[in-house]
Amino acid sequence: MRHLKAGNRLGVTTSHRRAMMRNMVTSILEHGQVTCTLARAKEVRKPLEKMISWGKQGDLHARRQALRFVKSKEAMSQLFEELAERYKDRQGGYSRIIKLGKNRLGDNSEMAIIQLLGSENDQLSELKSQSGKKKKSQKKDSTVLKEVSEEVQAEVAVSENAETDPDLNASAEKSETDEVKAETAAVETEAETKDESPAETSSANSDAEETPETAVAPVEPEVETKEAAPEAAVAPVEPEVETKEAAPEEAAPVQENSEVVSEKEVADETDAEKKTAD
Repeated sequence: MRHLKAGNRLGVTTSHRRAMMRNMVTSILEHGQVTCTLARAKEVRKPLEKMISWGKQGDLHARRQALRFVKSKEAMSQLFEELAERYKDRQGGYSRIIKLGKNRLGDNSEMAIIQLLGSENDQLSELKSQSGKKKKSQKKDSTVLKEVSEEVQAEVAVSENAETDPDLNASAEKSETDEVKAETAAVETEAETKDESPAETSSANSDAEETPETAVAPVEPEVETKEAAPEAAVAPVEPEVETKEAAPEEAAPVQENSEVVSEKEVADETDAEKKTAD
């Protein structure tokens, strides 16, 4: 069983390993990267990220903890100023290990580079950011975006042409005013036609049929004829009503007289018969 035996001892003593880790962390903080064996790069990553975490805290206790491990003033200033600001929004993963693909000549051990993200020697981050931007731009490109961009470009071009050519501005304003005037005229005509009542139209038609001569006359005589026409039409109606009402009154006494005459004749005939009989 290997209890309490975590980590790689790297084939050296404890003091040697501790001093080696301190030197490597200091070099990485000062220069941004270090070339070493793959095993040492994996081991140095643990204390390096712990130092950066203390640098992000920034208080007095964190500074004293970092000074127990890092003994360089330049590395400390770099740790608590630049790196703390660079990684303030990042939660872990401050370093990167790059395998070189070649082995060391003496003992044939694998070689690697350990570097800080965002340092001067970090070129992979720039390449990844560029490729990511290209992919995002390709995904976002669509027909809708193209249409919108074309419309915006057309509006910009029209505005630029309008600014350069005042004649175009004047013509555009004239066309707009003409359109507005035409719309208002149409609305007024519609309102006038709606306001005209059917009674007025019927009276106008009747007057035109009865008095064709007045239809040719100007507008003022038409108004006079319209007002005088109803009086002429009403005048003959009154005698008709009087005659109709008076006729039965005259007929009634004629019938009464005829009945009286007939009764007298009958009485005379009966008297004559009685006389002859006697």
